[in-house]
Amino acid sequence: MPGLRERKKARTKAAIQREAVRLFRDQGYSATTMEQIAEAAEVAPSTVFRYFATKQDLVFSHDYDLPFAMMFQAQSPDLTPIQAERQTISSMLKDISPQELALQRERWVLILSEPELWGASLGGISRTMRVMSAEVAKRTGRSPADASVRAYTGAVFGVMLQVSLEWADDPDMDFATALDEALRCLDDLRP
Repeated sequence: MPGLRERKKARTKAAIQREAVRLFRDQGYSATTMEQIAEAAEVAPSTVFRYFATKQDLVFSHDYDLPFAMMFQAQSPDLTPIQAERQTISSMLKDISPQELALQRERWVLILSEPELWGASLGGISRTMRVMSAEVAKRTGRSPADASVRAYTGAVFGVMLQVSLEWADDPDMDFATALDEALRCLDDLRP
């Protein structure tokens, strides 16, 4: 368990990001300054910059690639890639509080509504797709460049994008269930 100092840092970082997303929603991404975010989070501007070097980082501050890779490889080798994928995603979503999930949705809506953020998100999506391809390749004994692995990764990301777009339009949607149901449809696709 993290110590008191680490927990305080995590709370401060989360408060800054929460206030930033609120301000972006209320007054627009471009109109919001780092100083306004610091004031809303009741911290100094230097504290905001300590945790988030740029305004974009306030939206893209989560890195799930390493936890995903570790959890995916820990799944039973008897599972198909999509079954292992579903179990990994389900476990990761269970670890997210309802408040954090609501913040994730707000960040996603923001990314979709701001062309600058949508463009910036493509780099992260590409990186995550490469991680997923590498993990599926390890699991199946194939190369990440194998056409089956690339098609599988593209199909999974297509499903995830579709469900995420629906979630952006429907805040009451049970994201975890909808994503799992959609991914289950890919079970017949086996690299």
